[in-house]
Parts: sequence; structure tokens; C-alpha cells
Amino acid sequence: MELLEAIFIIGAGIFAGFLNVVAGGGSLITLPLLIFLGLPPTIANGTNRIAILAQNSFSVAKFNQKGVSSYPYSIYLGISALIGSTLGAFLVVDFDEALFKRILSIVMVCVAVLILFNTKAAELAKGEKLEFKNQLWGVISFFFIGIYGGFLHAGIGFIIILALTKINGFSLVKTNSIKVTIALIYTIAAVGVFIYKDAINWKYALVLAAGNSLGGYLGTVFSVSRGDKWIKGILLVTILALAVKLWFF
Repeated sequence: MELLEAIFIIGAGIFAGFLNVVAGGGSLITLPLLIFLGLPPTIANGTNRIAILAQNSFSVAKFNQKGVSSYPYSIYLGISALIGSTLGAFLVVDFDEALFKRILSIVMVCVAVLILFNTKAAELAKGEKLEFKNQLWGVISFFFIGIYGGFLHAGIGFIIILALTKINGFSLVKTNSIKVTIALIYTIAAVGVFIYKDAINWKYALVLAAGNSLGGYLGTVFSVSRGDKWIKGILLVTILALAVKLWFF
């Protein structure tokens, strides 16, 4: 790997890591990049998971340091997603990726409408909904979200934000802290599957992980200090831009 190539990968990783924490969709930048650099799609998918694992490890630690978390509920959701993620990672080689990208683009637009233009947004300010039925729906939902997370991961941040704000009424700052905790837990299972399949290029993985980790750290600081208003703005731009990319390219 040449120095210029390594710098380019680290730069992309910083941007993707930042984006993953404050909104989502960072993998829609790093996955095409890895494929462009010559990795087969399955290897690129597995390689990208090492960066995600490193990024979320730093982000979880920083959110905890800032006192933004929701334990033990986030652990329950993470375990449920981990089970689904194991299944999704084993299924990844058998699905039509082009079709899935079209479906994902529609989901992303729906997320933008439901979260950013929600006429019942004031409902979220009335307090978190952590009754038994809400937690049960969350655990069930995150099993299926985990399946997608294990399968591709790209864009899953939008789906997690939708689930946590609609089911539990969390603010976007707290949602982001829970999001990275869940992603950290289920990515461990996905990484195990990709290692088992020998589907990771460790040279690229470690360089990308360095960039993602720094980006995740910066994204966590930004998320906590700027709050919901700034996150919503980034979320809107990111969702619409990546939805167009998925549908047309």
C-alpha cells in the first residue's frame, strides 16, 4: 500500500466515522472505496466491519465519559441485534445487492420524512417511553435490524434512529449513544463470521479502522455538544444525498 493511498483511506475513514455517529451512512462511502481499490464486494464488506468495530469502541467510550447512555436497555437491544447479525452475515453472499440498495434508498427517504418532518415531534419531549411493552417491541425490532446489520450495515444508522425515536421516544443525542452501543455489540458477531469465511483484508482494515476511530471520536464530541438541532440538519442532507446515490448509481 502506497503512502498516498493510505492517507486517502484514512481521510475517507475519518469522514465516514464522523457521519456514522452523528447520522449514518458512512459505510456507503467506505464500501465503494474499498471495491474501487480492488477488493471483491464480500471482502470489502468484511474489511469494512473492522473499521466499524474500532469506530464504535471509541464512540461508546466517549459517550459514557459524557454521561450519555441508557443501560441496561441498550445491552438488551445489542444482544438481540447480535443474534440477528449472525444470521445476516451468513446470508450476505446470496442476496441481490442492487435490489437491496433500491429498497434501502426508499427506507432512507421514509426515515427523513418520519423523523425530520414529524408533526408529533413534541411527543418526544414528553419523556422516554421505557415501559415493558416498549422495551419488548424494541428487542423484537432489533433482531430484524441486526439481520440487516450483519448483512450489509450500510445505512443502518437511519433505521436505528427511526426505531429508537418512534418506539422509545429518545432524543437524537441519546439515540446516537445507544446506536453505537448496539452497533458495537452486533458487529462483533458479524466480524466473527467474516473471519471464519476469511473475508477480511487486514492491511486495508487496520488503516481504515484508524480513520474511522478518529472520525467516530470527533462525531461523538460534536453530537453531544451541538445537540438535536445540528444532528437533524446533517441527518436530512445525508439521507437525501445517499438515497439518490443508492437509487441512481
